[in-house]
Amino acid sequence: MSQKTLTDGTRAGADKAPAAASAKRWWILAVVALAQLMVVLDATIVNIALPSAQADLGFSDGNRQWIVTAYALSFASLLLLGGRIADLFGRKPAFLVGIVGFALASALGGASTSFGMLVTARALQGVFGALLAPAALSLLNTTFTDARERARAFSVYGAIAGAGGAVGLLLGGFLTDALDWRWTLFVNVPIAVVAFAGGWFLLTNHRDAANAKLDVPGTVLVAAGLFGVVYGFSNAESHDWGSPLTWGFLLAGGLLLVAFTWWQTRTAHPLLPLRILLDRDRGASFIAVLISGAGMFGVFLFLTYYLQLNLGFSPTKTGVAFLPMVGALMVAAQVGTTGLLPRIGPKVVIPSGFAIAAAGMAWLTDIGVGSDFATSVLPQLIVIGFGLGLVMPPAMQLATGGVAAEDAGVASATVNAMQQVGGSIGTALLNTLAASAATDYLVGRDPRDKLVQAQATIESYTTAFWWSAGFFAAGAVIALVLHRRGVPEQDPDAAPVVHM
Repeated sequence: MSQKTLTDGTRAGADKAPAAASAKRWWILAVVALAQLMVVLDATIVNIALPSAQADLGFSDGNRQWIVTAYALSFASLLLLGGRIADLFGRKPAFLVGIVGFALASALGGASTSFGMLVTARALQGVFGALLAPAALSLLNTTFTDARERARAFSVYGAIAGAGGAVGLLLGGFLTDALDWRWTLFVNVPIAVVAFAGGWFLLTNHRDAANAKLDVPGTVLVAAGLFGVVYGFSNAESHDWGSPLTWGFLLAGGLLLVAFTWWQTRTAHPLLPLRILLDRDRGASFIAVLISGAGMFGVFLFLTYYLQLNLGFSPTKTGVAFLPMVGALMVAAQVGTTGLLPRIGPKVVIPSGFAIAAAGMAWLTDIGVGSDFATSVLPQLIVIGFGLGLVMPPAMQLATGGVAAEDAGVASATVNAMQQVGGSIGTALLNTLAASAATDYLVGRDPRDKLVQAQATIESYTTAFWWSAGFFAAGAVIALVLHRRGVPEQDPDAAPVVHM
């Protein structure tokens, strides 16, 4: 055999190997995206089913919020622990255990015969979601290291993270209308079966922080701190800002997070190494995820009320109404991460996205009692979706890119925690501000007049939209100030490809 033949044969084999690895990476992306969709769906899919679940199980209006809060509390408070477990013990077992636990908790919730059983199931969903979500995101970070491939992967993941809430509303409405509220929970079981099978066959276990130790004091401090913050904001909805259950938990949570930060500078094996937060681009990206999470609730929560209560949309039709926003977000995600970010950098892309989203939210304040969806809601939703698509996927990519492989899980957990805390802040603030606006409008007017009542609800919605626009505008300024000029450098030593 000639030397040329040997060389050609070697080259052909080398060409096939990357192709095979690349193909496997894209299948891993599909599995990770499916698992992430399941976690994100459950933040909103149950919301539309709440009235049906309440009628079926007979719990009070005051207890209704716990169906949402139980999931948010356990998910947010345990995220950093879940991310560190993935780093210490391997992402494959963390991913698979998270999926199985999430599916079993969902099945328990769907089979609930009492309020207590349903709340317990939702809390367990949050526990296993806190293990699953960071493992899923860190798998992307360690599987895709080529800059262009990573950008494409994060455009898909970021689009799901941003649009999952809207998809949850659509799916929740459809399942509640067509089948039963219980199917908003049962639907996770078939999704989990597919994701588990894919993870079992495609992933290999890889422990990047196997020699490190778990920071138990740090875990307790951050879990209690995040619990206090999220619980305090959730109490602002059901009580008021002057209640000790609101400000007391917020103060305690804040102090515990300060203590956690201090401890991370003292311990030999920090749960969240501060080097992850102190990089300018990464820190700015975490803030962008927090703000976008807070502002998005202005779209999903209050626009859902408007479409159903004022325009008379069914739950399914409400979900369908959000699809144009989802489409715009996915297009912008692809454009932002693969086209713009590698060429002009985050200092232009992310502030521009926030500015576009702010303009869309401000435009949405034109709604009225007799507004038409096609002219007063649809174009605005498309603009908001496009703006958020330029913010969330690039921010998530920058927040997790360039970290050392042993920190990939906890960096991913921090992204999820920022989004969750942002959502809690946004829900509490916007609910309070909207309720105050409605009350102020009714002063001096006849509250029995149906037109006055309808206009009061419009005032509450538009107030929430203005504040959401303000969140996004603040995000634009902060991102513009904090992000570095130019294109972020890729560190070839950071988060190496998992050995297949």
